[in-house]
Amino acid sequence: MFEYIGLIGIIYIGYRLYRYLYPPPNVASKGKYVLISGCDTGFGESLAVELDQHGFNILAGVYLEDNIEQLKKQLSKRAVIFKLDVTKSEDIESCFKLIQSKTPCLHALVNNAGIGKGGLIDWISMNFYRRMMDVNFFGHVQMTKTFLPLLVNQPGSRVVNITSAAGMYLRIFQFNIDDE
Repeated sequence: MFEYIGLIGIIYIGYRLYRYLYPPPNVASKGKYVLISGCDTGFGESLAVELDQHGFNILAGVYLEDNIEQLKKQLSKRAVIFKLDVTKSEDIESCFKLIQSKTPCLHALVNNAGIGKGGLIDWISMNFYRRMMDVNFFGHVQMTKTFLPLLVNQPGSRVVNITSAAGMYLRIFQFNIDDE
């Protein structure tokens, strides 16, 4: 336990030293488009609002249509909000066509859409595992492959994949079957 705390402390100190020695450059937001999937709630919604306030043109993909109106109230008129299910190729293709009609390039693609469930392996159905892989892995891969042409057109563009820290807590559920 203390090893983890010590390791986290060392990583934090190293991070702070790195940020001091190499401060991040400010990115000019004017005319830059950022596509974010999974903007219904949580991190995706917060990121869309924050980047919108900094002047970026937000392209927000929302899974549930009911959340579109709620997000519209929080974003400026520059933002484009649309329904996006990253497991459906037709949604991704229509999203690509919509974005291509707005801009020839993207500054960033944020693959934020994701689902998860905690518990032991036998508590979760195979159907949910398949659904989780479709959203969390294959959805991100397909989004990246589809929007790569727009990202390549913009020097300094980036792809950001948001994942879960839940995998770090797997040790809680570890046990030794041989112990009786």
